[in-house]
Amino acid sequence: MFSLLSTATMLGAFTALFAIVFQAYLTSNELVRLTVILQHLRDLEVEYPVQGPRVAIGYGSCSDLHVRATDFLEYSDTIGQTLNASEYTFDDITNEEEFLLNFAYYFQRGAAAERFTANREMFMGLVQRAKKSNTVQHHWALGGNAPVIGTRMAIEGANVLLGAKMSAKLKTHLRPEVQLTGSLFEDDDIHLILEYNTGDSWGDLVSPRANRYILHNDHHNPYLSSLEEFDSALAGFEPHLFVVSGLQMMDNYLYPVGVREKLLERVRTQMQAQSRTATLIHFEMASFVELELLQLLLRTVLPYSDSIGMNEQELDNLQQVLETGRISLVADCNPRVAHSLDQARAVFRKLNEDFYRKQSGTGDGATRRPLSRIHLHTLAYQAFIVAKDSRWQYTKNAAAKASLTAHRHVCATTIVNPDAAYLQMDGSFAVSASPGAKRIHFNNRDPVSCWEEALELPEAGRTIAVELCVAPVLICKNAKQTVGAGDNISGAGLVLQI
Repeated sequence: MFSLLSTATMLGAFTALFAIVFQAYLTSNELVRLTVILQHLRDLEVEYPVQGPRVAIGYGSCSDLHVRATDFLEYSDTIGQTLNASEYTFDDITNEEEFLLNFAYYFQRGAAAERFTANREMFMGLVQRAKKSNTVQHHWALGGNAPVIGTRMAIEGANVLLGAKMSAKLKTHLRPEVQLTGSLFEDDDIHLILEYNTGDSWGDLVSPRANRYILHNDHHNPYLSSLEEFDSALAGFEPHLFVVSGLQMMDNYLYPVGVREKLLERVRTQMQAQSRTATLIHFEMASFVELELLQLLLRTVLPYSDSIGMNEQELDNLQQVLETGRISLVADCNPRVAHSLDQARAVFRKLNEDFYRKQSGTGDGATRRPLSRIHLHTLAYQAFIVAKDSRWQYTKNAAAKASLTAHRHVCATTIVNPDAAYLQMDGSFAVSASPGAKRIHFNNRDPVSCWEEALELPEAGRTIAVELCVAPVLICKNAKQTVGAGDNISGAGLVLQI
């Protein structure tokens, strides 16, 4: 009996020891693999130096107030019961109950969201609560798509002209390489940034990935208040790249009749004024929930853009609007590569078919631009589609830089530490969800996969030769900040391609 017990005890101990050793072996191997991938991404990132391009970026700015969502917001059983009873989300957030339900809807899906409320009393009450709380940590930061993209591009070596107005206090956060064109005012628009991490619990809800929810009550940004002064400064700047961003501040804003349309017409005029041979134009997408606004953008902004940057939610939304005329509020927060590439191809085809169908060589048609670049940034990978005959360069290197920037920003570090990272991509991926699509196997020593395709445009009777590149992201294990990630990633990807 003693012998049997001793043998069983020894066997159990041996099994436990073997499991520990084997896990350590796997961990060690994964660390070596991540280190090899990191080195080769870094080699690509620094292969071509940035040559000090001139970049003009509009519109707007804000002061971001960051709080940890699950510490700040109070959960109630009513929230869970309402979510379970209906898939309804509030387009208009008029009170705190609607705000909490709207946050919960996106939180449980790990989806980024940015929403406007007209209820200033409620909004400022939330801001004051965050500022004065003794239990909830908060911090302030420079916000707004344009300042964040501009700051990133300035860090990387670009000369930046920023179309924004801000307070003297907020201006101190700008880098000296960023030239502010708008005048100063006293009160900045405030954005309440509710951050959460992978696996965070809020009542019965659990987030599947790190992300953020933004609530705002802007008054300056929806009116593109810097537009005229930005226009005057553009005349002698002659940018290599013109970036349009921040237009989601118009989403669900309560304008007088016709005002929003006139503002977007002025944006279109500014885009049309840029040289088609000297200046590339990029439109940075964002979280839109108002169909009417997206339809306006499809008429006034997208036809004059060479490039679009977006995340997986925004790509799904844009494809749905183009193909069905309906809004897509949320999408898979961790989409397969094949699915995302198919969506990006569909958008690329549709927008280019529209271009060639309406291109006449005179009048409005002469200022339209064919879409030549899509940059999709997701948690797990960066994906690019770039027309081969376009002026965009070094796509493979840009994908590597975007990937590394994603980790650095979310981890709030300048150094990518393999110990603080993990890969979510599989050992191979299909280039399309279509039957028989080829698979690309991951190579640690050549981690950015690039290939060429011929995209058919049936309605236009044309074929466009494109290069596609997919780069894995060394995902930050402990997310410090998710807000601004897309802007930093897009800026880093653009600076190598102009």
